[in-house]
Amino acid sequence: MEAIKIDLKDYVHSGEGANGESFNHVSDPDVMMKLYNPGKITQPLDEMLMARKVYQLGIPTPEPGDYVTDGERYGIRFRRITGKVSYARATGDNPEKVAQYAQEFADMCLDLHKVHVDKSMFENVKDRYYRLLEQNPFFTSPQKDAIGKFISDAPDTDTAIHGDLQFGNAIFAGDKKYFIDLGDFCYGYNMFDLGMVYLCCYVSDEAFIQEAFHMPKSLSEKFWDYFAPAYFGADRPMKDINEQIMPYAGLKTLIVERDTKRPMPEMRACLKGII
Repeated sequence: MEAIKIDLKDYVHSGEGANGESFNHVSDPDVMMKLYNPGKITQPLDEMLMARKVYQLGIPTPEPGDYVTDGERYGIRFRRITGKVSYARATGDNPEKVAQYAQEFADMCLDLHKVHVDKSMFENVKDRYYRLLEQNPFFTSPQKDAIGKFISDAPDTDTAIHGDLQFGNAIFAGDKKYFIDLGDFCYGYNMFDLGMVYLCCYVSDEAFIQEAFHMPKSLSEKFWDYFAPAYFGADRPMKDINEQIMPYAGLKTLIVERDTKRPMPEMRACLKGII
C-alpha cells in the first residue's frame, strides 16, 4: 500500500513516545496523526491494518484512517478523540482517584477479554512467544525448553489479547473509553495480556515508571492493588493472583531483551518458578 503524502505544516505537535510522535491537524479537529521514528516503514502500515481489523470487531478504539508519510517518516491518521487522557496520566495527575481509575481500566480489560475473534484473522499469542523465544540469544537451551513448556501448557482460548496491555494504552474522554496502540493485537489466554499490567505496575523500576507513566512507583503499585481485585474478584487473595501472574510478566523479558539487545535479570526474576 502506497502512503499518502502529507505536509507537516498542516499539523501541530501534540506528544511523543518510544516509537514516534503524535500530531493534531491544524484546521480539522477530528484528525490526529501518529508518525513513527525514521526507518520504521512497515510497522506503521502493519499497525494501521491491524487497527482496522480491531475496529471492525467493535472493540472501542479510535477509528483508523490513512497510511501517510511526510517524505521521511511514515505513520497513520486516526479520528481524533478530543480531550482524551490516558489512565496512566490521569492517575499520575489525580492520585486520589487511583481506585476509580483502576476499576474503570479493569472493566475495560474484562470486556476486551470476553471478545471472541476469528482465529484466521489474527495471530495466536503462543505462536508469537514461541517465535520470540526462538530468536532470543540470551537464554540457554534448557531455559528455553522450560519456558516453551510453560507457554505450551497455558490454556488455549480464542479471545482477544491487546498485546501491549498497560494503563498508558487505554484512554478516556468523558464517559467514552478506548484502547490504543493495537499493533500487537492477537488472541489467546488473558494472562498473557495481564502480565504486562503487572510488569508496568510492579516489576519495572522507579525511573522507568516515572518516565513512561508520570507517577512514582508507589502509586503504580497501588494501581495494581486496586486493579487486581477489580479484575479477578475481591474474594481472591492477592498473593494467589500475584503468584499466578508473575511468570506471565516474566515472559515480557523476551520482548524487552529483543528491543534492548541485552539480558534483563531484574525481569528474569519473575521466571524463577519456570527456569
